[in-house]
Amino acid sequence: MKMKSLGRTGIEVSELCLGSMTWGTQNTAEEAHDQIDRSLEAGINFIDTAEMYPVNPISAETIGRTERIIGLWIERDARREDVVLATKHSGEGMSHARDGAPISAATIPEAIEGSLRRLKTDYIDLYQFHWPNRGSYMFRKNWTYDPSPQLLLDTAGHMEEALEALEKEVKRGTIRSFGLSNESAWGTTRWLDTATRKGGPRVASVQNEYSLLCRLYDTDMAEMSVQEDVGLLSFSPLAAGLLTGKYQNGALPDGSRMTLNSDLGGRKTERAFAAVDAYLAIAQKHGLDPTQMALAWCNTRPFMTSVIFGSTTMEQLEVCLGAADLELSDEVITEIDAAHRAHPMPY
Repeated sequence: MKMKSLGRTGIEVSELCLGSMTWGTQNTAEEAHDQIDRSLEAGINFIDTAEMYPVNPISAETIGRTERIIGLWIERDARREDVVLATKHSGEGMSHARDGAPISAATIPEAIEGSLRRLKTDYIDLYQFHWPNRGSYMFRKNWTYDPSPQLLLDTAGHMEEALEALEKEVKRGTIRSFGLSNESAWGTTRWLDTATRKGGPRVASVQNEYSLLCRLYDTDMAEMSVQEDVGLLSFSPLAAGLLTGKYQNGALPDGSRMTLNSDLGGRKTERAFAAVDAYLAIAQKHGLDPTQMALAWCNTRPFMTSVIFGSTTMEQLEVCLGAADLELSDEVITEIDAAHRAHPMPY
C-alpha cells in the first residue's frame, strides 16, 4: 500500500481510504469493525467519516451513528494511533445538525466536541467542511450552477472567522489539519490566501466526487491541487457502484444502493450505462476486474492523495483492496482516455 503526504501537514495517508457512510444503515457495527480490521491488515491507515453519516437514508434517528461505531472500535482495540481519522462538519441546510445552521465560529467548536465524543478520541486528524456555506456545483448542480447570488464580503468574513476558530482548535489539540469538501478552485484558493494573510490552518485536501464517470476535477481543480499541494480525496470513485457493472442491463441486486436510492443521486442515466459498457469492455479485454481498474486509474492522476471507497460486504472489500497492487499499462490508460472522449460527462 503506497503512502502519500496529506498536503503540507506532515501526515502520511494510504492511497486507498476506507469510507464509512453505510455503517449504521446497510452495515452493522460488527461488520464495520471487521472492515476496519481487514483494511488495516492490508496497509490502509486512513478512515473517512462525517457527523451526518450514515446515509441511505440520512435521518434524525441515525445521524452520528457512524462516528459512534468508529468510536466503539477505538474503545475496543485502543488502536487510535494506527489510523488517520477524517470527519466532517455538516454545512448549511442539514436540518438534523444544529437546525441547519451554516458553518460558523459558533458551530465549529460545538461540532468538533460532538464528533470527539462519538468517536471516543481526543483529536481528529483531518477536519473537513462538508460543503461550503455559499453553495456548490457538486451533486449534479453543475448543469444549472449560478454563483451570482454569492456575496464576496460575506464569504471573506466567514473564511476569516472560521479559520480563527479552527486555529483555536489546533492549539487545543482537538484537530491536526483542515480540509474542504465539495469545493471549487476559487473557493479553495480563497481559503489558502486567507490563511496566508490572516492565519489559521492551511487547507490540506479537498474531498470531491471523482471517477471515470465524473471528471469535473480535471481542469482548474487539478491545477490548483498541483500548484498548491492540496490533493484530492476522491469520493464515489466507483460512481455509486455503476462502474462495477452490477447495474448493467437493468440489473438491481438485492441490498444494493439503487434499491435505496433509485436514481443514485442523479447518476442513473442512459449515457452513464453506455459509458460503463465502454469501461467494462476495456477491463474485459485486458483481463482486469472493473472495480480494481476504476480505483487504480484514480490513483494514476497527478493530483490524487487518496481514493475513498466503501463496501457493504467483505467480498466487495477484498476486491477493492486488490486495487492497491494493480498497475495499469499505458495501453489501458490510452483506451480509457479514448472512452472518456467518447462518453464525456454522462451525468
